[in-house]
Amino acid sequence: MKTSSPIRVLIVDDSATVRKILSDALRNAPGIEVVGTAPDPYVAREKILALNPDVLTLDIEMPRMDGLTFLKKLMDYKPMPVIMISSLGQASAAATMEAFRLGAVEVLAKPHGPYSVGDLANTLADKIRACAQANPRAFKPSQAVAEVSAPSPAPVVAQPAMQPITSWVPPAPPSGALPGFASRRIIAIGASTGGPQTVAKIVSQFPADMPPILITQHMPAGFTQHFAERLNKSCAMEVREAKDGDDVHPGLILIAPGDFHMTLQHTSAGLKVRVAGGPQVCFSRPSVDVLFASVAQLVGGPALGVLLTGMGTDGARGMMQMRQTGSVTIAQDENTSIVYGMPKEATRMGAAAMTLPLEKIAGEIVKQISQPFVRKAAAISR
Repeated sequence: MKTSSPIRVLIVDDSATVRKILSDALRNAPGIEVVGTAPDPYVAREKILALNPDVLTLDIEMPRMDGLTFLKKLMDYKPMPVIMISSLGQASAAATMEAFRLGAVEVLAKPHGPYSVGDLANTLADKIRACAQANPRAFKPSQAVAEVSAPSPAPVVAQPAMQPITSWVPPAPPSGALPGFASRRIIAIGASTGGPQTVAKIVSQFPADMPPILITQHMPAGFTQHFAERLNKSCAMEVREAKDGDDVHPGLILIAPGDFHMTLQHTSAGLKVRVAGGPQVCFSRPSVDVLFASVAQLVGGPALGVLLTGMGTDGARGMMQMRQTGSVTIAQDENTSIVYGMPKEATRMGAAAMTLPLEKIAGEIVKQISQPFVRKAAAISR
């Protein structure tokens, strides 16, 4: 697609109200044109052939053919960037995780009523722009996450009331590691657009006794729990959505919950995570910069930072700080990134000590954490 051409969007949803909300949200978005809408996959198929859209928004629950069945057929015959528009119900959120495995690259919570248009406009436009930049080779099913049935419905446990995090200026590099941390390893991973399938491919290769892993994946509230549950079924390590005060220990992967920042904190009982609200950082909550900055401050050199596919710059500044404290830092390369935005910025800044293709990242992480940590002078200064 030529950069001078508007991004052509087709909206597929059985609800006329939702189709109108999405269309209205994009009406004045620069560089984006809604070329059509469709109430079901059969109409969508004909409009895809006639209108040749660049990006598709797709509902999951539709008459005549559900969104997942249509998505699989679409990726077999005409792969293209797809944003899933999903409700927050247990079944829909779980189905969205299957949509990522089938090739979808983004998710957005389904809007409710006309008052949601203002909040939706910027978010939806940004996701469409990210998807329009996606690597065409990414639109194929991933085998990294095992095919499992949707989890049984369970009550949604609300996050406890927490004090918001109000300032996230990266702290100055520590003069030395905190007591007891000199030999401790910890892995911090950040991802955005295309991240769910990319993260799954990496963590599914880890043995059960890996050091603790903290993951910030840009994802709406209500979806990260299912993302963690899905990963837990395909990983040797235990995977959970993080809760405020969770212990950080080997064999455990904690996922930042949607709409909350996740950081490390040092307590008398050991290393724990803090999960709290606060302003968006790099237009994101949770933010990778927030996670990386806290890891740099509390762990420093023994930590390892990994920045994966995603649009924007979130994570680059935090990764720079990790490298300044002596951490090993890895960015995904352009050829295997679904969207080469965040890792590109980290590489451009010099924050990434290594730039690797996806298939080599898990092996390099295992190699690095298998080596004894030797404190060195900061590799760079800035």
